[in-house]
Amino acid sequence: MNGVRARVLSTLAGQLGNPHGVLGKGVAFMLNRGNKRAIAAAVTAAAISDGETAADLGFGGGAGLSLLLERVGADGIVHGVELSADMLARARSGYPRETASGRLKLAEGSLTALPLADDTLDAAITVNTIYFITDLDAVCAELARVVRPGGRVVIGIGDPDTMAKLPFTGYGFTLRPVADVIAALAKSGCTVTHEQLPHPPIPHHLLIARPA
Repeated sequence: MNGVRARVLSTLAGQLGNPHGVLGKGVAFMLNRGNKRAIAAAVTAAAISDGETAADLGFGGGAGLSLLLERVGADGIVHGVELSADMLARARSGYPRETASGRLKLAEGSLTALPLADDTLDAAITVNTIYFITDLDAVCAELARVVRPGGRVVIGIGDPDTMAKLPFTGYGFTLRPVADVIAALAKSGCTVTHEQLPHPPIPHHLLIARPA
């Protein structure tokens, strides 16, 4: 029984990091529903204005894309970068007009190797993604590279102490103290503001970084 449980939890953890296949469709729905509040708070914290260029990096189920498209308006551009080919296909089918017009630009890529030029973005969000990356310094360096000086990067993470109590986070998750994430952002040349979202289901931390 323990072996079966371990396989189920490992499969769930793998899907959360890279949703794919039949299970991925259900995970996408779950991600949108479970992360809705944290994503909306990250978009608000990013302080995006009409006409700006913004991104959801590791957008998963895609809930952040629609929020960003609303924020940037008709003259703005939203980039979506995602590791999962299935989630990219889902986003393309869900936003045909936006992708055809160029308002939404979707690309496959990792947080450690973003397919974006230097200083492309005015703002970026990435929510519940850095658990699946081992090299945090590389992530922060990439975020600082693609967001223009004075722009905004918002990293959203679940409270690590709460996350550690969840049964699936022992499989492929790297849970870091919030202070370590702030330090990595500072090392990349960003100034950082820390906000907290205390309400259930999981308390969240928003780290709002501004590249120098």
